[in-house]
Amino acid sequence: MPRQAPYLALAGVLRARVLAGEWQVGERLPSRMRLAEEYGVGRNVVQRAMDRLIVDGLLEGRVGSGTYVREPRERLRLVRSRHRERRDGSPLDTGMRERGRASAWDAHSQPRVPAPDAIAERLALTPGELCVTTHYEFLADGQPVQLSASWEPMAITEGTPVMLPENGPLAGRGVVERMRSIGITVDTVVEVPRPARATQVQAHLLGIGVGDLVLLIERTIYDTDGRPVETADIVIPDMRREVVYEFGVDRP
Repeated sequence: MPRQAPYLALAGVLRARVLAGEWQVGERLPSRMRLAEEYGVGRNVVQRAMDRLIVDGLLEGRVGSGTYVREPRERLRLVRSRHRERRDGSPLDTGMRERGRASAWDAHSQPRVPAPDAIAERLALTPGELCVTTHYEFLADGQPVQLSASWEPMAITEGTPVMLPENGPLAGRGVVERMRSIGITVDTVVEVPRPARATQVQAHLLGIGVGDLVLLIERTIYDTDGRPVETADIVIPDMRREVVYEFGVDRP
């Protein structure tokens, strides 16, 4: 059997100690240096083990203070799924659906924003080409649960009724339906999830600490010609959400 990664082994040991009540809720764990010496590992291994337990909702990090045993909190499940249905005899990608979704959202769009290098690469644009960028803050029970920063090339939507995602006749209907209304068929959605640390702006909007773990999902949506029509960075606080990917199987 393959050998377990050192940080996972340490996470298992620390989890067992917490669940056994060695450290109580609200109590600070020993420092990374002390734990590294106790277990004969590097401090980076201790940090990754603690990060794993933070993601699992067992610990919480407090900037400038340390790592503490957290009050147990139910993790809400967010299911990101893709299904295909038929309409007028043609296969139609209905896009990403979420269960346990936000009950409300705030959005602000700004047109004619030059695409930064990274965004231009994702959208197959020349850096500086103009885009519409929309910033979303999603709420559930009045609490912020997700952020999203979306970019769409103005070359695709400029002069159409759907240029601004949250204005016009299809406001709030999503990329798939908006693009379809101007003759563009969405074919593929690619999402790349990775762990990240909350920036100061993200922490302020989400009500978490600067540097807290978040899940960053880099999403890009393509049409049937393989052209990117939208890209977005979605930020979800790891301690509050359990993200599950669900895919249907195409039937012959």
